[in-house]
Amino acid sequence: MSLPIAYLTVVLIWSTTPLAIKWSALGAGFAFAVMARMVIGVALAGLIVMAWRIGFPLHRKARLTYLAGGLGLFGAMICTYWGSQYITSGLVSVLFGLAPLVTSLMSALWLKERALAPAKLVGMALGLAGLGIVFLAESHIGGPDALAGMAALLLAVLVYSASLVWVKRIGDDSPPLAITTGTLAVSMPLFVLVWFLADGRVPSAMPLQAGAAIVYLGVFGSVLGFALYYYIIRHMDTGRVALITLITPVLALLLGILLNGEVVPVRVWFGASLIVLGLSLYQWESLAGALAPARK
Repeated sequence: MSLPIAYLTVVLIWSTTPLAIKWSALGAGFAFAVMARMVIGVALAGLIVMAWRIGFPLHRKARLTYLAGGLGLFGAMICTYWGSQYITSGLVSVLFGLAPLVTSLMSALWLKERALAPAKLVGMALGLAGLGIVFLAESHIGGPDALAGMAALLLAVLVYSASLVWVKRIGDDSPPLAITTGTLAVSMPLFVLVWFLADGRVPSAMPLQAGAAIVYLGVFGSVLGFALYYYIIRHMDTGRVALITLITPVLALLLGILLNGEVVPVRVWFGASLIVLGLSLYQWESLAGALAPARK
């Protein structure tokens, strides 16, 4: 696959994932929706690993990576699926856009990476300001349920970011698809347990929209999206990769409005704009390096 097609595919998958998450729980419940998605994902990833004869390392670093990734995936996805019941799909994407900021802060504290530059600190401040505006806007419109949903999404971001830093600290160099498969395999029993404790029932009459969304997320969101993302990371400069986190929240907001009839108040747009601006400043060095060749 060419790099431009891979890049556009990742943007499309990441932009549509929040809306697909909301649709997948219709008539099925969030616990069954996320469990079914992961079953499809781990089955497909395992088949690809075997068919392509990709190595599946089981040394100590690989096992620790699967554990770190699996626990992070479970915590982040459970919180995301539960919280998405109470907030718009676009807002899910906007809140997850904070992940690079949180990951960088955790890396500085946990991995003792170099101090954050002033531009990055300003970007973080703008992101937090935008987050505060979104919280205030949703508290007036959606009430306690919306606040609970946003709190769950922020917890998902924290868990996801901590997992990324943990994996980075382990420093395993296993094949990306093997890591994806191991991560899904570790998280799978936990998703089954949550589904069993929630109600343990398979929906007798699932809407076609929900079933299609679950399959889409299992195939594209859990396997293809990760594989292509690792692919473009290895073959494309960091600036262009960083643009994905700026594009997807805006596209997700627009898709929620057009395809799901979601209403996004002006104050939420303003808060989301501050978050995207903060991300832009935070990643300015990478973005400037990516845009420089285009100006020549």
